[in-house]
Parts: sequence; C-alpha cells; structure tokens
Amino acid sequence: MRGGPVIAVDGPAAAGKGTLARKLAEALGLPYLDTGLLYRAVGRLALDEGQDPAQPAQQFAERLTPADMQRTDLRTPEVAQAASKVAAQPAVRAALVETQRRFAAERGAVLDGRDIGTAIFPDADVKLFITASPATRTRRRFLQNGGNPDAPDAQARLREMEEALCARDKADASRDSAPMCIADDAYVIETDTLDAQAVLAEALRFTRERLAVTRG
Repeated sequence: MRGGPVIAVDGPAAAGKGTLARKLAEALGLPYLDTGLLYRAVGRLALDEGQDPAQPAQQFAERLTPADMQRTDLRTPEVAQAASKVAAQPAVRAALVETQRRFAAERGAVLDGRDIGTAIFPDADVKLFITASPATRTRRRFLQNGGNPDAPDAQARLREMEEALCARDKADASRDSAPMCIADDAYVIETDTLDAQAVLAEALRFTRERLAVTRG
C-alpha cells in the first residue's frame, strides 16, 4: 500500500524529463527521485575501481550510498556511457528496483527515468513519456554543458554529441533488461516546440485529470 500517488516520467536523455519531474514534484508536494542518477552513481563507482562498466557491476549497486548520489562528477559524457552499460545488466537493475520502490512507499513520488512506467511502477497512477528529436536534445545538452553555439568547433561538437546521444538511445531501447519504451497507457509529450513552462502546464493538466479519475 502506497501513501500517495506515483507519477512516472520516462523518456530519452535531454528530452526535458528531469526538469519536468522536479517541477511536477514541487507543484504536487511529492518527493522526487532522479533514477538515472542511481545508474550514473553505479557507473562512476565502477570507473573509480578501474573496472569496465560493461563487466558485472552488481556489487556497486548493492553498496550505493546517498553520498554517492551527491557527487559532482556524475554528469560527464564518460559517466553517461558507463551508466548505460551498467543499466543493461539485469543484476544491477534488480538491485536498484527495491531502492526505487521504497522511495515511493511512504508518501508517493515523482520518479524520472527510462523504465519507471514499464518495469519499476507498471501500476503508476500517472505515466508520462517526454521526448524530442535528437537534434533538439543535442542542442539542449550542449547549452546545458556551457557550449557556445558561435564557437568555431561548435558544429563538430554538436555532431559528436548527437552521435553519442543516438548511441545511448539505441542501447537503452535494445537492452534485454527493461528496455526504454513507451508504456501503452503513457501520455506522450513532445517538447521540440515547447518551453519548460508549457511542458509543465500540459503535464499538470493531464496529471490532475488522471488523479481525479483514479481517486474518484
């Protein structure tokens, strides 16, 4: 029995799901968990030990601490690739499933990731899938990382980033364990032409309508 609603926010990298999930949680008074950060932290621990993240990493998932989640070096491209590799391992995912479910048990929660509505909480009260084109997502990530679009090497860096992002998408969608996909009952929001406030407004509208139905 959960103490509050669970809202699953899934989607590919840089689609805006993290920004949306944080704002949704604030607007609805619910706890928020960035589940992707769990896998980044596991990947970071594997790298710290000099281990190829594609090798079994269950031990790192089992010893994860809150301090590991608060590190400032979890948003690098190297860690993003490591996160994708450890996330493909069923043993790692199994070790982190209960962590995510316990987080939402007392008060409910807003959780963002790639398999929240399909594998972690298939019975979530609300399921959102946030997406955008690879070009849009690449430009957002480039700017988030402090990139200058007028720099001489900007186009080369954007191409490199888009290739890496598409490779991550392919890996997440094709893995055997809990691949990224759109849940049958998810509400899809494409954010190419929407700013953060517009995305939040649409997500809140749908969420409140769905919660009114489920509570009624």
